[in-house]
Amino acid sequence: AIKKLIGLQPKTATIIENGAEKEISISMVQLNDIIVIRPGERIPVDGVIIEGESAVDESMLSGEPIPVDKVKDDMVTGGTVNGQGLLKFVATRVGKDTALSQIIRLVQEAQGSKAPIQALADKVAAIFVPAVIGIALITFGIWWGITGEFVPSMIRMVAVLVIACPCALGLATPTAIMAGTGKGAENGILFKRSEALENAAKLEIIVMDKTGTITMGKPTVVDRIPAKTSGLSADELLTISASLEKGSEHPIGKAIVAFARDKGLVLSDPKNFKAVSGFGVEAQLDDSVFRFGKPLWFEQDSGYSDVIREMILELQNKGRTVMVLAKDKDVLGVISVSDVLKPESKKAIQELHAENLKVVMLTGDNLQTAKAIGNEVNVDDVQAEVRPEEKSGKVKAFQKNNVLVGMVGDGINDAPALAQADIGFAIGTGTDVAIETGDVILSSGKLTGIPKAIKISRKTIATIKQNLFLAFVYNIILIPVAAGILAPFDMFPEFLRQLHPILAALAMAASSISVVTNSLRLYNADIS
Repeated sequence: AIKKLIGLQPKTATIIENGAEKEISISMVQLNDIIVIRPGERIPVDGVIIEGESAVDESMLSGEPIPVDKVKDDMVTGGTVNGQGLLKFVATRVGKDTALSQIIRLVQEAQGSKAPIQALADKVAAIFVPAVIGIALITFGIWWGITGEFVPSMIRMVAVLVIACPCALGLATPTAIMAGTGKGAENGILFKRSEALENAAKLEIIVMDKTGTITMGKPTVVDRIPAKTSGLSADELLTISASLEKGSEHPIGKAIVAFARDKGLVLSDPKNFKAVSGFGVEAQLDDSVFRFGKPLWFEQDSGYSDVIREMILELQNKGRTVMVLAKDKDVLGVISVSDVLKPESKKAIQELHAENLKVVMLTGDNLQTAKAIGNEVNVDDVQAEVRPEEKSGKVKAFQKNNVLVGMVGDGINDAPALAQADIGFAIGTGTDVAIETGDVILSSGKLTGIPKAIKISRKTIATIKQNLFLAFVYNIILIPVAAGILAPFDMFPEFLRQLHPILAALAMAASSISVVTNSLRLYNADIS
């Protein structure tokens, strides 16, 4: 996991030295060096832009799929990817001080702080085995003292040792865990360690990332609303907008074009295409000039009515990115783009509530968007605008007073929090770093795997307790019988009054079979 994080750092950086560009190793970058970043390159260190404009993909930090527009005096972070513009920035944090280096350190610390859980059966066996040896020796001593015969006394001692052989006790936990992990694998839930299977049953809070976890993780068209005065249909509005965006490299534009093509719409080739940095695009279709971009670009236009303004505000309150289409100064309609919910998100959170778990959404997105998504899926708490280095701290805060916390995530930015949580649930369709760091992998990528994993865990723990009960009850009843407690009572049959080691071995085998059979019932357990 840590190697993959380190792999996000470029090996070299292009700096300006004495007016000329020079490529150097990233380890040689100094504070206040001026660094040049071309389109598509990964930013090597943290800094402040001094020249240029671009959209930077910060998904490794915030998890958000929509790039962030950057202009002069804005901060950039090492490991993020530059979009279509040329940038020059001054290095403000290098080496171990960069945000990416801090994420790496947090993952190391959280992983190193975890102690392996010692199984209950191991603790009991540490007391049980010497106690049984002691009972066997006492049995031998008592019967030799009473009868003065060595062989019958030895047989009773051997019967105690055989019947008390802690096979059932030793099988109680691993057979249940084997069956539980098998049941999980059948349902696309991979428990990386038995500790994860045990601890998932005790979770009280589930913390979820938003993008790629609760939502699909990529922008798509949600609303197409033509202005009443435009005379356009929703498809015509989309066709014009997508045609304009054919020449754009911006992810929102690409999402609109992809959506239009999925609907089978025929797009035109724009002429005189021009990208207006920070606002949108302008181009000619047939004999008309259209503009398509951010609402701010159109606020002074005569066609920008109060109705359209209210419509845009309403969509933005739902956490959607709104784009406006205009012909000359007449607004023709709006298209909203958003990262939509996964189909199973609502159901999964509802099932978690049914298991008496508190669900918290933790995201780097803005509060308005986060609350809109949170309300839609009915989470108990929303924590927004949280940076990656803060996520693990938020999880740690929830862990106070010995509360066990599960973290669900899919991105690089979630890795420290996944490592810090008592159980990290990694979405199997997410990044390799998240998968490596998590304790439970949801290979299907579906959130409904989380309540299923918790149900499997709880049923497994219940089975372990049943197995231990069977093993202990068997020993509590039969060890005294093997020791000869029934010998003075003529009402009991001879084989019980003088329990032979062969019968003791049969009883011991039966107890092991009962434990294994009970564990195998997990394969038929209902976790729906």
